[in-house]
Amino acid sequence: MHLKFVIVLSFSIQLWCMAAVSCAYAQDTSSDTLKLSLNDAESRFLENNLQLLIQHYNIDNAQAQVVTAKLFPNPDLNFSSSLYNPGTKKFFDYSAGQDEYTGGISQLFTTAGKRNKNIQLAKIGVQQAQYQFFDLLRTLKFELRNDFFMIYFQQQSAKVYDQEINSLQQILKAYQEQYAKGNIAEKEVLRIQSQLYSLKSELTGLQVGMDTVQSQLKLLIRVKPGTYIQTQYNYELNGKEVLGNVPYQKLLDSAYTNRYDLKLARSAVDYNKLNLKLQKATAIPDVTFSLGYDRRGSFVNNYNSAGVEFNLPFFNRNQGGIKQARIAIDQSNIQLQNQQDQVESDVSTSYIIASRYEKVYNSFDPHFKGDFNHLVQEVLKNYQKRNIGLLEFLDFYDSFKVNTIQFNNIQLSQITSLEQLNYVTGTPFFNK
Repeated sequence: MHLKFVIVLSFSIQLWCMAAVSCAYAQDTSSDTLKLSLNDAESRFLENNLQLLIQHYNIDNAQAQVVTAKLFPNPDLNFSSSLYNPGTKKFFDYSAGQDEYTGGISQLFTTAGKRNKNIQLAKIGVQQAQYQFFDLLRTLKFELRNDFFMIYFQQQSAKVYDQEINSLQQILKAYQEQYAKGNIAEKEVLRIQSQLYSLKSELTGLQVGMDTVQSQLKLLIRVKPGTYIQTQYNYELNGKEVLGNVPYQKLLDSAYTNRYDLKLARSAVDYNKLNLKLQKATAIPDVTFSLGYDRRGSFVNNYNSAGVEFNLPFFNRNQGGIKQARIAIDQSNIQLQNQQDQVESDVSTSYIIASRYEKVYNSFDPHFKGDFNHLVQEVLKNYQKRNIGLLEFLDFYDSFKVNTIQFNNIQLSQITSLEQLNYVTGTPFFNK
């Protein structure tokens, strides 16, 4: 009777631990714990992420290049004076009848619309910088949301391990006491110890993986490295035909319209076409107009002059620059086609994967998890009453752990597959 009383007592403690495990799990680093919802994470990301800030400076730089392209060339001013007069043997001799100096001003005028073409190229450069910024935003946001969901489901799985570990520790303590009194066999104590060590090892591996993902998320939202992030998420997908609400063609059209890497590829074609026009215009000489004055050095005193200057395009007509520009157009067209093919492949593959996970997830009975948890309680009661043996109890408990973790992984896979569709279409269709 004494042994039975101890075992019943140990299981009562075990049940109390199972009820309190969710609270105990979050208290290891309570002083440095950050409770974070998905919306909170995204807000912190947009406000604090340094990679976005760095990329945004590229937009500012591109806008500064537009300002530079709009500027006209500065005029050139020249002045010269006699240094030494050998007749009077004086330096800088400005005496009457001996002073000599010249001066002039000239202005370069670009031809063939070069200035306007440079302005248009600079404006396309601003667009490209913006496209790069928003594509980086799309990529980092995808990483952020994936990290968030992975942490959430890892924490749910860790709770299952904590539940079993806390329970087995209580059972082990009671069994060790009874073994010391000679009431039970050593093999039962060793069997529980073995199961306990195995669970602790698996939990450690899970926690190490969670630490890595937490580190990535903390860097994205810029929180202190020592902070523990406790995710909060309530969205349920039970039995929902999510993909059926958005036709495949709509996904593909959205990708063509909203993918910034595709927009960047299109703008590269526009940039190179305009650059070809600029290179052809470069072959046309620019013109410099000038005005000059000479005090005494010409055939008459106080000589005034006007002039024009331009080079003769006999040899260099920018043949190499024009050829390079044409090659760049062909290259960018191929790159655009490749990017379009990549977009189609991304959407198709992601849609197939998401469909598979949705089918698997929806094949589960929505009451499965609740029913399984209830069954665990019944198994505990039967073990307390010695209706089942230790090995049968541990095997069932292990089965509970495996199935719960697999269920969490399926949920994670389904949600992240929908996030992948959001990413490849450039549109937040799912997991809003």
